Amino acid sequence: VGTKAAEGLDNLQEYLLDSAKERLAGNINMMATYEQMRDALEADEASEYDGPGLYLVPWKCDAENEDKIKEECKATIRCYPTDVNEAGMWEGKKCFYSGEDATHMALFGRAF
Repeated sequence: VGTKAAEGLDNLQEYLLDSAKERLAGNINMMATYEQMRDALEADEASEYDGPGLYLVPWKCDAENEDKIKEECKATIRCYPTDVNEAGMWEGKKCFYSGEDATHMALFGRAF
């Protein structure tokens, strides 16, 4: 009985993790412009927007610009995804906000 319970829990854990990964991947907008992100987030004041809520974009680290984005559309950096940054996805791209050379990829989103 204990072995079957452990197997069942392992299967449930795997299913939940796979489901979460799929949901996350489906809710990331890749390479949007700042204007696209701002407009989509501003249209979501009532949390009725059913599109991707996270934005993976080329970013030049700049605290002042990050503060401006937070003020303009309430979006903040959620993380710097290790996998895409290690793969050099940002190389040769311009920052989606400043137009300067990107230093890495950042995942922006907004808390509700």
